[in-house]
Amino acid sequence: MRYRITHTTRYAYSTPVTLCHNEARLTPTDGGRQARRRSVFTIEPSPKVFDERLDYFGNQVTYFGVESPHARLTVTVVSEVTTEPSPAQLPLGADLAWEDVRLRVHEASDAELRALHQYVLDSPLVRPVAGMREYALESFSPGRSVMDASLELMHRIHEDFTYDATATTISTPLAQVWKARRGVCQDFAHLAIAMLRAIELPAGYVSGYLETLPPPGKPKLVGADASHAWFALHLPDAGWVEFDPTNDQMPTEQYIVVARGRDYADVAPLKGVIYGGGSHSMQVSVDVRNLDA
Repeated sequence: MRYRITHTTRYAYSTPVTLCHNEARLTPTDGGRQARRRSVFTIEPSPKVFDERLDYFGNQVTYFGVESPHARLTVTVVSEVTTEPSPAQLPLGADLAWEDVRLRVHEASDAELRALHQYVLDSPLVRPVAGMREYALESFSPGRSVMDASLELMHRIHEDFTYDATATTISTPLAQVWKARRGVCQDFAHLAIAMLRAIELPAGYVSGYLETLPPPGKPKLVGADASHAWFALHLPDAGWVEFDPTNDQMPTEQYIVVARGRDYADVAPLKGVIYGGGSHSMQVSVDVRNLDA
């Protein structure tokens, strides 16, 4: 599939901002089942400084600084990617008992597997809450294959937690999501990651986009899409295997990966510091366009 993604973020300030420094993680990844064709930033007002680098997790980070007074800031990123269907067969190692996966990670002698320990430990936004380990173990029974257990855990989160865009914000603690049983894709990914880490399996966070389709007979609304999030579990012989509890499915070619990390704090689309500005408002518009449709 070929996609064009337009992601626009608009800030409006009550008083002028004299200086801002920002980091954006809005460039889709290039590799695996996805190829990035281009990614172009348009920033208004024009930045004095603009640079790109890869972060610790391999995500492309775009740094820019605006050094002229401004009451509004608009960041638009237009990217084109090509995605491939997920393999029809289960990945290598999917039939391993989950305890064997845990053991191989914890007793690893090579650097690559030892690096996975950071995905077993707590991270800034993912700290297990009482009861999560027991919830996970209902699916991860003794000797069960890691894939079967992970698919069931994904399904149970989808069934037991209600999608509610008004229930949480970016800063809502995971304990509150666990208690209320309501949240959004970010929350459900964090829940699954916390549960997997509670039983000492390496789990990470994936941010990106998902093509959404309009109702039959209705046109697709420009800008009506949104960023999406799901989780990944590392299998020693297969690498990262992804699951989407919000939609109760494994990601397909309709999923576009932007960044990976331990949790949302590692992959925030846009963050920075400003001088001045007073109060502010923010609007985000996302359009995922299938160029093959």
